[in-house]
Amino acid sequence: MWVLRQCMEQRADGALAPLGTLAGHGEWSNPAGVLMVLEVTSRDPVANQRIRRKKRDGYAAAGIPAFLLIDRDQDTLTVHSEPEGGTYRLDPAFPYGATVEIPAPVGITLDTQSLTSR
Repeated sequence: MWVLRQCMEQRADGALAPLGTLAGHGEWSNPAGVLMVLEVTSRDPVANQRIRRKKRDGYAAAGIPAFLLIDRDQDTLTVHSEPEGGTYRLDPAFPYGATVEIPAPVGITLDTQSLTSR
């Protein structure tokens, strides 16, 4: 939890966890049980660098299995997975419109076609 609080500076845009995992824990919940976090880039370059580096590394250090970055500057989705040693081992990027696989333990497929019509 300390890693998340110190590295995030702001809340994640979204988090996926089994029902009840975060209930009753207040604003700064323990990351145990969180399956994935989601961030969407903003129009602020400084904030974007924080998302791309500090937040990504904080999520990896906390052992969160997947981090999905929706990058509005590059029109891509990057799936960071397999956290190890404070970083994610895998980080494939996909263009808007691609079918994106989020690996286990999330295990979902995203159809991102609707992102192409923004």
